[in-house]
Amino acid sequence: MLSFFICNALHAQITEVEKMWRNHADTSKTNITRPLYLEVNDFDNISDMLDRQPSFGMYRDNYIITGIPVNREISKHTADVKFQLSIRQRLTKTVLPYNTFLMLTYTQKSFWDVYVKSSPFRDSNYNPGLILVKPVIHRNYLYGIATFAFEHESNGRDSLNSRGWNYFVLSGVYFFNASFSVQTKVWAGWLDKGDDDLEGGGNTDLYKYRGYGLFALNYRTLNDKFWLSAIINPRGKFGRFNTQLELNYKSNPKSTQYLFIQWYNGYGDSLLDYNKYTSMLRVGFCIKPPMRNFY
Repeated sequence: MLSFFICNALHAQITEVEKMWRNHADTSKTNITRPLYLEVNDFDNISDMLDRQPSFGMYRDNYIITGIPVNREISKHTADVKFQLSIRQRLTKTVLPYNTFLMLTYTQKSFWDVYVKSSPFRDSNYNPGLILVKPVIHRNYLYGIATFAFEHESNGRDSLNSRGWNYFVLSGVYFFNASFSVQTKVWAGWLDKGDDDLEGGGNTDLYKYRGYGLFALNYRTLNDKFWLSAIINPRGKFGRFNTQLELNYKSNPKSTQYLFIQWYNGYGDSLLDYNKYTSMLRVGFCIKPPMRNFY
């Protein structure tokens, strides 16, 4: 829990790029349904700004939420707490080939059965990664960010409960304007086969439940009061999806925290139970990183 509140302090590191987005949003008179890209003088200009930022900060959303299932009976055994901690460390400045830079990232997502006796953690998923990042600039406009990564994800357990995989990720975020951004992400790698002497361990059929990628749409109001996100993850047969919908609301403009509502519907939210259908509605608090959401 302490690590979650540490991230609150990290949010104070609002970058120059984020300030440019805010000014862009405040002064723009363009309809939010039309593209409007962030103008920069040249690539060296935005590279200098990125290089000046603190090397340590938040990566994905950091949140703590609690909730209930909407597809089965509600009880102390089915309600839970879920939290996510996500940080990054920039290892280089934009000096690598094609003006890229390298980041080390770590995301932990935990599921906590806090309402039952002894309040055990049902599952924790650990996700370190090494990511190559490139801002996409064309004719002095920032269009988005492209990344290529190698990541590991596992639940740190053995025997029948062992789950994990190593995989490559190609992802891109497109900044449509100051309010809308779109992310696409594809992955492929090696799955945990479990213990040869035991039946039931590992996750060799993970792609059947998590698929090979996702599509995310983010919208925020120009005053930064509301954030809406929809994450669509195609899986298995055509027309089947895992869906995650999120709503963030900030009541105080000076606050760094959002009231956060998340609904997850489908498979694969937890590695341990990746092949079990779940539909959970949770509410709590979220601290968002500068720029845009990453999934």
